[in-house]
Amino acid sequence: MAFDGIVISNIVDQLNKTIKNGRLYKIAQPENDELFLTVKTSEGQYRLLLSANPTLPLCYLAKDNKTSPIKAPNFCMLLRKHLNNGRIISITQPKFERIIDIEIEHLDELGDLCRKHLITEFMGKHSNIILVNEDNMILDSIRHVSAQMSSVREVLPGRPYFITNTNNKLNPVATTKDEFFENVFSKAQPISKAIYQTYTGFSSLAGEELCIRAKIDSQLPANCLENADKEAIFDTFSKLLADIKAGNYKPNIVFSNNIPKEFWAFELEMFSGSNKTSDIAISNYESISDLIRDFYKKKEIYTRIHQKSADLRRIVTTILERDIKKLDIQERQLKDTEKKEKYKIYGELLSAYSYDVTSGDESYTCNNYYDNSEITIPLDKDLSAIENANKYFAKYNKLKRTYEATTILIKEVSADINYLESVLNSLEIAVSEDDLNQIKEELHETGYIKSSKKKNSKKISSKPLHYISSDGFDIYVGKNNSQNDELTFKFANANDWWFHAKQMPGSHVVLRTNGKEVPDRAFEEAAALAAYYSKGRELEKVEIDYVVKKEVKKPAQAKPGFVVYYTNYSLIAKSDISMLKEVED
Repeated sequence: MAFDGIVISNIVDQLNKTIKNGRLYKIAQPENDELFLTVKTSEGQYRLLLSANPTLPLCYLAKDNKTSPIKAPNFCMLLRKHLNNGRIISITQPKFERIIDIEIEHLDELGDLCRKHLITEFMGKHSNIILVNEDNMILDSIRHVSAQMSSVREVLPGRPYFITNTNNKLNPVATTKDEFFENVFSKAQPISKAIYQTYTGFSSLAGEELCIRAKIDSQLPANCLENADKEAIFDTFSKLLADIKAGNYKPNIVFSNNIPKEFWAFELEMFSGSNKTSDIAISNYESISDLIRDFYKKKEIYTRIHQKSADLRRIVTTILERDIKKLDIQERQLKDTEKKEKYKIYGELLSAYSYDVTSGDESYTCNNYYDNSEITIPLDKDLSAIENANKYFAKYNKLKRTYEATTILIKEVSADINYLESVLNSLEIAVSEDDLNQIKEELHETGYIKSSKKKNSKKISSKPLHYISSDGFDIYVGKNNSQNDELTFKFANANDWWFHAKQMPGSHVVLRTNGKEVPDRAFEEAAALAAYYSKGRELEKVEIDYVVKKEVKKPAQAKPGFVVYYTNYSLIAKSDISMLKEVED
């Protein structure tokens, strides 16, 4: 997640196109480290969020309002006094740092025109929002920093404002080729690290991306590169800066297995083209504000759901591990029963040749009339031939009973393991609390979780995922076993097509035909969904079974989501669903 100077330059570009020359209509401070500004322009009203949160400093144009405390904090009151109804005359990014400087023109108490700067610094734990006057003196800040807290810079009323540069980084916008060569290629560091440690606003992601674009190994030492490689790096660097200066931004979010992974102000070639893997999907945005808002909203949803599912995940994983150990023991017991047929043959041969067995012998060799081979049978010298035969028959019968019981147990435990793995897969693709509640209810019904005394009366509104194929066909995906059963046996029509990843946990996928002939592309896209929402989503290719829905049956007493089918087609699919768009029902 690179909220770096390049992303901030995109934000500054957007703010200059939207709120520059607008007037500050309202100033609110909904959180201790957050400002919410309402700006009126000739084209309408905008809401700007500025956050100096140490763990998540942000800036974007918001769509929704935020609730403010009844009593405004002191910093908010000061801003209202100095900036209310002021006009935004410039929005800049000083020295390409992770800083946004909003210059505001307003009338003071005497009616004189004056200017002030609202400066937001997005620097992790050092993030701050600072009000500065025309003489570059700090009037106040959302977070005070004393000399005891920082030996580099005090952020207190009455102190001069300046931008610290403890790492002696250079401004990339003002750099020259000679300066680039001198400062970057003199370092005995990996080239990607040398770039972002030389220039302000460049993150490790930006350094890595430049190397990918220049087709240079990012781990090569900067001071060991050939001249051609140096030229390629600088050329890529120059092209990126040219796009920044021209405002040719292409903001996008990179998703990995449907989870927001990265975002940037430009296309990330490290995740696109030949570098794109089956689990990667890319969403492009017109607005960097929309991107930031969506990214952190989706990231928050995933994080929250992942945290809320932790207890269920732990319960299911514990039972699954226990069942896997149980299955291992039972399979070893089953292997031990393989010698039962040998004991049966020993018993039958001793019964047949008992007249020829001499008392006191420790073994007996005879012809095995089952395969016409010679066989030697160990004997207990204290027992007669018939008694030895009965002893072998007793061993055979015991192993036979063990085999029959163990076979049944293995079948039951294997079914449990398959079911629990399908539940874990459902937890991985859950996107809402309703999804988790439905899974929890399913585990109650199957006896894996003890039912609570109070029945949850809250209506669960979780529904299967809905996609539209490139040819306009509806495709539905069950998010858990309950939805899979509902989708397959209550929703799907007899002549719809049904898809599932072969011999692995995964969602039921239904392709609605509505009586029409289905093109090959729709089959491929439905298969891609079945691959993506299965345990094999990270594999390069997944084998998918598909069959007309009427061929799918549910055995009596089967666990949720379990079905059987005896005639089916198969195809190989990639778990790439970037060509499909989910529909909000």
